[in-house]
Amino acid sequence: MPRLPRALAPFRTGQYRILAVAITMSLLGMGVWLIAGLYQVIDLGLGAVEFSALMAISSLGMLLFVLVGGVAADRIPQRSILLVVEAVKTVAVAALAVLALTGTIAFWHLVVVAFVIAIGDAFFYPAYSAMLPSILPPGDLLAANGFEGVLRPAVMQAAGPALASAAIAVHSPGLGFVLFAAAQVLAVVGLLALRPTPVQRDLSTETAHPIRSALGDIGEGVRYMVRTPWLFATLLFASAMILVIMGPMEVLLPFAVREQTGGGAGSYAAVLAGFGAGGAIGSLLVASLPLPRRYLTVMILLWGFGCVPFAAIGFTDQLWVMIVGAALVGLTFSAAQVIWGTLLQRRVPAHMLGRVSSLDFFVSLVLMPVSMALAGPLGEGIGIAPVFVVAGLVPVPLAILAVLLPRLGRDEIAHPLDPAPPGEAGLARAGDDPPAGAPVSR
Repeated sequence: MPRLPRALAPFRTGQYRILAVAITMSLLGMGVWLIAGLYQVIDLGLGAVEFSALMAISSLGMLLFVLVGGVAADRIPQRSILLVVEAVKTVAVAALAVLALTGTIAFWHLVVVAFVIAIGDAFFYPAYSAMLPSILPPGDLLAANGFEGVLRPAVMQAAGPALASAAIAVHSPGLGFVLFAAAQVLAVVGLLALRPTPVQRDLSTETAHPIRSALGDIGEGVRYMVRTPWLFATLLFASAMILVIMGPMEVLLPFAVREQTGGGAGSYAAVLAGFGAGGAIGSLLVASLPLPRRYLTVMILLWGFGCVPFAAIGFTDQLWVMIVGAALVGLTFSAAQVIWGTLLQRRVPAHMLGRVSSLDFFVSLVLMPVSMALAGPLGEGIGIAPVFVVAGLVPVPLAILAVLLPRLGRDEIAHPLDPAPPGEAGLARAGDDPPAGAPVSR
């Protein structure tokens, strides 16, 4: 068989090809939901306040259940979790489609389905992250994470919204929900064709009450996180960065486009498209190259210095500058995210990967509402431009401190992660940290 390019190496594995199709369909459905849900709110005669409430409820559902999802991913076969999640989403969205098409839909129906989808995501992503190392050799994980990084902007942020917009133009948001449900059905069919993967821990001797066991599992994951310098330092940096940038990015960016360039919805969409295109390029670029030897340093500095274009976005009155700046942010963020996903899968013990992945999501989510709540008042109080300058410049020294203080340079040299070519045989993961409970020596 001819040697595949590094970025395509995971596709030589049949089980990954099946999983990739299922994930593509799932992300396509979520892309449809982003637009169909919004326009269903508008069709009900509601506005931005109700849509913001819908998004807040989604974030709350994810935040409340993501740690439980991590526990489940380390205890239950991950294929079973993915199947149940996609099946429940299929039923919920199909019911929503019937309500919309028959004209009996109400806002609370959207709220319930949004909450169900958020809970599903809280279980889905830790299970997916924990499953990949069970079906791919270590050398292919970077490319697999890169492929997912391309899928999100290409499928969830572009193809899905475009499909939903066409459905709404032809008929109504209800038709968009039908397409969402159809994509979910295809995801379920793909997952049914996937072979189960074994749970990476022995639960045969456990006798504690399930709730006590779950709390113990979460505590074990937190202790591992705090005891592991590279993990703890990265999550602390990420939480601080999210606090600084997420509000300007999600709340103030459309106002910056309108007030500084005079553009409307189309101009804002062009800036978002730039972000998505940059993200796809960054993911594909990292997936096509070997993992950097200084992977921790490169990853954190990509995140930190990748925020600098925010400062230019805050001051420019040129739309093309905003688009280029957004593309650079998307490129660096996605490139770093691909490295991060691979790092978790290569260095976290297999029996804890679900919980650590869920902690990653939890830390990413917990300060996001705070950042969004602060962005509006700060934008009105001191102006949009100064807020974007802070978002662009503050992450840089934070990134440098995150690399230097915990001595991540020494850690990454002591734990090389790319000694083997893509497609290497065997699933033993080079560079793994000691299991939880073992002495951690740095």
